Amino acid sequence: MTSHGDDALSSRTGAPDGDDGLSEDRPLLQQRLAVRELVDTEVSYLHLLQLCASDIRSRLQQLPQGDLDVLFSNIDDIIKVNSRLLHDLQETASREEEQVQLIGNAFLEFQEELEQVYKVYCASYEQALLLVETYRKEPELQREIQGIIEAVLPQAGPSGLSFLLVIPLQRITKYPLLLQKILENTFPDASAYAVLQRATSALQDVVTNINEYKRRKELASKYTKVEPLSLRERLARINTHTLSKKTTRLSQLLKQEAGLVPRTEDKEFDDLEERFHWVSLCVTELKSNVAAYLDNLEAFLRFRPQDCNLDIPGGPVVQYCYLATDLQLQVFPEFKQQLEAQVWQPLCSLAKALAGPQNLIKKRLDKLLDFERVEEKLLDVGSVTYEEEAARHTYQALNSLLVAELPQFNQLAMRWLSQILCTFVTLQRDLAKQVLQRAEDSLAQLPHHHMSEPAFRKLVEDALSQTSHQLHSFQENFEKVLPPPTTQPLLPGAERQVQALLSRYGPGKLYQVTSNISGAGTLDLTLPRGHIVALLQNKDTKGNSSRWLVDTGGHRGYVPAGKLEVYHVVSGEEELRGQARPHRDSQHQTPEPTSAPVPSVPTVTQVVAMYPFVARSSHEVSLQAGQRVTVLEAQDKKGNPEWSLVEVNGQRGYVPSSFLARAPSPAPWGWNLLS
Repeated sequence: MTSHGDDALSSRTGAPDGDDGLSEDRPLLQQRLAVRELVDTEVSYLHLLQLCASDIRSRLQQLPQGDLDVLFSNIDDIIKVNSRLLHDLQETASREEEQVQLIGNAFLEFQEELEQVYKVYCASYEQALLLVETYRKEPELQREIQGIIEAVLPQAGPSGLSFLLVIPLQRITKYPLLLQKILENTFPDASAYAVLQRATSALQDVVTNINEYKRRKELASKYTKVEPLSLRERLARINTHTLSKKTTRLSQLLKQEAGLVPRTEDKEFDDLEERFHWVSLCVTELKSNVAAYLDNLEAFLRFRPQDCNLDIPGGPVVQYCYLATDLQLQVFPEFKQQLEAQVWQPLCSLAKALAGPQNLIKKRLDKLLDFERVEEKLLDVGSVTYEEEAARHTYQALNSLLVAELPQFNQLAMRWLSQILCTFVTLQRDLAKQVLQRAEDSLAQLPHHHMSEPAFRKLVEDALSQTSHQLHSFQENFEKVLPPPTTQPLLPGAERQVQALLSRYGPGKLYQVTSNISGAGTLDLTLPRGHIVALLQNKDTKGNSSRWLVDTGGHRGYVPAGKLEVYHVVSGEEELRGQARPHRDSQHQTPEPTSAPVPSVPTVTQVVAMYPFVARSSHEVSLQAGQRVTVLEAQDKKGNPEWSLVEVNGQRGYVPSSFLARAPSPAPWGWNLLS
């Protein structure tokens, strides 16, 4: 007696009952076994994932959280998707006649979700293996990890973490094989055959897409690494292969610029690249502005006027000092700390995150030049080498990766940037609220807080007017005791030059250089501080009054007018009388010295070295800036005034005259104190 299924099978095939019927039942039996294998292995697989996520991950407390995130990646998302898939597969058991077709439909329904979650896991798999290798270099840590895994999963064996990490990769690649096994035992004329065929092909596409995504991620990881290489290391990496490759790219680029070959146009990528560069520019500008803001805030916190003795008794000054101290010791430091933590650090992280896509975009341009060259060769010759085909695939993978992920990155960066700006505005608003609240508390204790705004303005204006009058009076009194204007000391050996200029141009044309002048143009002069010149014209040939034409006694040229001041010619008698005048004002009167003629070039003069000088021969002597020097002769043996014979610490030698200056005698000014 045959079953109903056997009768149906016999009627469908037209074969009599017997051995032929048993042979035809065998595919159905194999089909059921394949379905059971799919469901049973899915149950075991999901159980392993749950053990990894709950028991093992929770016990690995000795590992940092960052390592756990890399090792187990998005295993929670995989558990959610596979739990729903397993539920749908188990539901098909109640509908045995349509079970195979329902299984095919289930996998078609979960195709996109499976691809998305396993993409993420597979992309981080290589990094997880690197962590496993680092753990193996620490025997004690490795023993602890191995003990935890063997306690939960004895079947893991010595592989430990490696056994766990590879399970999701093995499972996603096994789905097409399990479906193919069910498909092989399904009759081609069955209604479920087409559905199973589509599901098998879809899962094969999922595996292919995951492998391609993993390859693109590895390619991106390779090109986003920024190695801080020195110039020597960069030169060491140059070889004939790199030179040939860069030369070929440059040649391709020049041909495109010259219009000899067409340039590949990609409007979609160009729009994405422009958007990315716009985001990068915004981040760079904001980072620069925030850095300047922090610098200004730091300078503001260093300025503490409340610590100064304002010499104003009581009243509002006390309240101001209390408020300013409270703000600078508590409110503003807290604001700065929050600003650095919530704005500056995220902004630096965002700027750092932009470096990877920037390198990928730059590398894409290089690979595009290789791709265009290979395409030209493919059209001309019809075949390319293995390396050229690899370069072609590299560009396609890199371009596909950027086109797929650059929009998401741009959107994420904009959201990140918007959040930083919102945080910055919120911190500013909170700071303003705190300052106003504390200021209102301090103002409530002032005697003028009840006054109306017009009355308070009138009070402030009157106080400012009174203070201005007091400041003006103080300035007038202060100017009365200011020392008289003094001229710069003459350089040693400059008396002859002054006499020559004086006899030629008169005293009204003489000016003295107030600071060193370095000539930049061909007609500009280079003069030291204290040099005497004669004015020829108070503007240059273009009518610029800030450049004056002067005569130094030997050269003529232009100098900045702002570095010249009128030179007051003082005779020797007046100089001696001016030095003796303070002594006559003292309590102990001393007789006024008799005036004696002062020679134009003194035989021995005490001067001070303005600049350090290092002797270059035995005829010269070294100087230190500020060192006292005795001038023996204000010229060399040939009568050249640019060199002076001096004595320093018992040594004699020549030094440049422009390096010396006569030490001015300190003249007391203001009030004289009685001795």
